[in-house]
Amino acid sequence: MSKYQMFLAACFIAVWVWSGIDPLHRETWLLENLLVFLFIPAFLVTARYFKLSDISYTFITVFLIMHLVGSNWTYGEVPFGFTLGEWFGSEGRNMYDRLLHFSFGFLMAYPIREMFVRVTGARGFWGYYFPLDVVLSFSALYEIIEWAGVNLADGTAGVLFLATQGDVFDAAKDMGSALLGCLLAILIVLGLNWLLNREEFGEEMKESLKIQGSKPAGKRPFREIIR
Repeated sequence: MSKYQMFLAACFIAVWVWSGIDPLHRETWLLENLLVFLFIPAFLVTARYFKLSDISYTFITVFLIMHLVGSNWTYGEVPFGFTLGEWFGSEGRNMYDRLLHFSFGFLMAYPIREMFVRVTGARGFWGYYFPLDVVLSFSALYEIIEWAGVNLADGTAGVLFLATQGDVFDAAKDMGSALLGCLLAILIVLGLNWLLNREEFGEEMKESLKIQGSKPAGKRPFREIIR
């Protein structure tokens, strides 16, 4: 780890300890941190073999710190969330959960794009499109995990963990917020790439939309199959 990465790790650990010292609801804090308990060890192991850029690690750390803040108060009771709700005219609804889902899309889009491009070598259109798919997939998976968590936890902890705040469309709005954040981040990356390298950008986009090869992949003539 570089000194900067050690600094990010120290910031995360400090906030994690703070969030766990005296959370508003201990059982809900544990539920909110289940993914952290699973994600961090897996992330540290894979990071030994696949290192991301410092900007990606920064975005990931910021998002995790925002999540820890929400776990300390629960997403429905973070003080700043009520202020945010007043700004958006939500009539008393705590909007911190919406902010976090938006931030998931906005902050994780770049690390996901970097990983996808480096692993698959994807270029052009696909390097911008597939991060949207991945973010939306993870957002949907989290909503499923929330549903499972509510069924496993007791009534109070489950309701606080779900944090729908009486909105029957909460899950759809959360996923929409994540998609909006990701779309904004991808458009920023796309715009910067276009401004900095217009000629290669255009050619790369055109090439990425061309179908490679003359025959459809994975298909064999019927006669071949019979033989």
